[in-house]
Amino acid sequence: MQDFKSLIKSSAAAHGHLCPGQVVGVRMAMLGCRLIGLDEPTRRDQIKKLIVYVEMDRCTADAVAHVTGVKLGRRSLKFMDYGIMAATFVNLETQKAFRIISTEESRDLALAYAPEVAEKYARQLKAYERMPDAVLFRVQEVDVAIDELDLPGPTRRKVTCSRCGQVVRDGREVIEQNRPLCQPCAGGAYFSNARNITWPDMNRTPGK
Repeated sequence: MQDFKSLIKSSAAAHGHLCPGQVVGVRMAMLGCRLIGLDEPTRRDQIKKLIVYVEMDRCTADAVAHVTGVKLGRRSLKFMDYGIMAATFVNLETQKAFRIISTEESRDLALAYAPEVAEKYARQLKAYERMPDAVLFRVQEVDVAIDELDLPGPTRRKVTCSRCGQVVRDGREVIEQNRPLCQPCAGGAYFSNARNITWPDMNRTPGK
C-alpha cells in the first residue's frame, strides 16, 4: 500500500478537495486493511477478498473507497445508511471483519494535537494526521453474515416483476401473494408519481 501522504494526495484529488473527513477516511482504510491482512487492497488478487461496509455518505466514505479500491459496481462496496462515521472491513477468505468508528472525542482533542494551528478547520486536518489510531478510532471485531446474493461476481438470480415486467436482480424482489414484485411496484421506492416521457433528440446515440 502507498504511504499515508501519497494516499491523502490522491484521495483528495479524486474527491475534489482535502478535508478532515478525507484524513479520517484514509487512516480508517489503512487501519482496516492492516487488521484484515491485506497490504495491497487494490491489487487484483486482494480486491477479490475484500468487502467494505460504509455507514455514511460523506467525505470519509470516498476516502475509504479510494484507498481500498472497493466499488458499488464490483459489489465490494456496501452502503449502510446509518449516519455513523464508521466502516467495516471484511476479508472474505479468512472471514475476519473489523468495524472502525471515528471517535467523537477526537474532534475535541484537535487543539491538544495541533495547538500551533489557529484556524479550526486546518487544526483538525493537522491533528487527525498526528493522532494515534487509538485516539482517532474505536475498533470492534465483528461477525458479518454475507448472503450469497450479496457477494461480488455475476448475477446469481433474476426474476421479472409480475406487475410491470421489470427484471430484478440479486434477490431484491418483494414477494406479495406468491408473486414477485420490484420494490417500486411494492410501494418501497424513493420516488413517486412516475410517468414515462419522450424527450428531444431521444434517438441520439453517442458521437452523433
